[in-house]
Amino acid sequence: MLIPRDLGPRLVRAAKAFPVVTLTGPRQSGKTTLSRALFADRPAVSLEDPDVRAFAVSDPRAFLAQFPRGAVLDEIQRVPDLLSYLQGIVDDDPTPGRWILTGSQNLALLRSVTQSLAGRTAVETLLPLTRGEVTRFPHHPASLERALFAGGYPRIFDRELEPSDWLRAYAATYLERDVRTVTNVGDLGRFHRFLGLSAGRTGQVLNLSSLAADCGISQPTARAWLGILEATYVVFRLPPFHANIRKRLAKRPKLHFLDSGLLCWLLGIREPAQLRLHPLRGPIFESWVVSEVLKHRTNRGETGGLSFYRDQGGAEADLVIEAADRLQLIEARASATPSRRHFAGGKRVARILETAGRRCRLAVAYGGGATQARSEGDLVSWRRLHDFAVR
Repeated sequence: MLIPRDLGPRLVRAAKAFPVVTLTGPRQSGKTTLSRALFADRPAVSLEDPDVRAFAVSDPRAFLAQFPRGAVLDEIQRVPDLLSYLQGIVDDDPTPGRWILTGSQNLALLRSVTQSLAGRTAVETLLPLTRGEVTRFPHHPASLERALFAGGYPRIFDRELEPSDWLRAYAATYLERDVRTVTNVGDLGRFHRFLGLSAGRTGQVLNLSSLAADCGISQPTARAWLGILEATYVVFRLPPFHANIRKRLAKRPKLHFLDSGLLCWLLGIREPAQLRLHPLRGPIFESWVVSEVLKHRTNRGETGGLSFYRDQGGAEADLVIEAADRLQLIEARASATPSRRHFAGGKRVARILETAGRRCRLAVAYGGGATQARSEGDLVSWRRLHDFAVR
C-alpha cells in the first residue's frame, strides 16, 4: 500500500530547482518506493542488480546514454564513479529534475556527491516512518507497546508482517551486507555484540571507554564502529546543550537509536507485552520521542537545533529544541498516568535558562492518552506527538 510520505513535497520542489535530487536514508526506509512514485515518468533502475551494476561499471558513458531524459538510479553508492560522468551530462544540460539518485549509506554517498555534484544536486534524507505516517496504514499499532515494538520501517506495515521476523532478517542483512560495504569489519560476531551493547545504552550519555571495555575492543575501534552505526542510520548522537550560563554543563552526547523496533529486537524483546515491565522501557520511550522529533524536522529540511540539557547540579531535560524566539523543552515519560511530577525536572531547567535570558516552553510527552494544556506546560499523549512535533 502506497501512503503519502511527509518528505514528498520537498522532493518535488527540489526537482523543480536542481538537475539532480539525491535521496539518502537507511535501507528499507522507502526511498525506492517514494522516488519511483513521485517521478513515475522517468525510467528506473537499481544498481543493486549485478547485471545493471556490471554495465554501469564497465561502460558508464553508454549506461547513462540509455536515459537521454534522465532516470531514477537506485543505490548510487554501489557505483560512485557514475557521479563523475553524471557531472558532465548535467553541466551540458542542467534541466531541473532529470536525475533522481538514491543511496543507503550516508558517509560514502555524501562524500561522492559533494566531490562530483556540488551545487548541482539537492540532498534529502528519508528516515523510517513517523507516527503520523504509520497511522496512514489501515492496520497500525493502537497501543504504545505495539508502536514501540513495531518501529517505523514501511515494509512491516505495508505487508502486515510480524515485526520480530522482519527485523531479524533486516539485522542479518545489515551485518552481512551494509557493514562490510561501509568498512572492513573482520569480526562480525564482536560487532554484533557491540551493536547489542549499544542498544542497552540508548537514552544514556555516551561513555565510549566503558562501551569499548564491555565489548573487549579498543576505544578507537569503538569510535569507528559507532561511526558505522551512524553512517548506516542505526543510531544518532544527541549533543549536549551549550550556553553561556553559570552552570557546568554536560560535554558528552547522548546515544539514541533511530528506530524503536530495531532497538527492541536488539534488546531481545520479542513481543510487545515485554515492554510493560522492561527495565529499559523509559530509555526506549525517550529514544522514540527524540527520534520522532528528529524525523519531523528532517522531513521539513531542518538540521541541527536539537540537544539535551544536563548540568552538574542534576538538572536535566531530555530534549531541547532551539526555535527563533524560544527554547522548547521536552521531557519523555513512559508512564500512562499523568502526574505533576513529570514536569518537575523540565521546570527546573526552564528556570535556569530563563534566568539566563532565554524564553522557554515546556512539554511532557508521556505514555497516556490525554493531551492537555496545563499551567506547568503541555502534556502531550504519545498518540498526538506527531501533531505537536509539526508546530
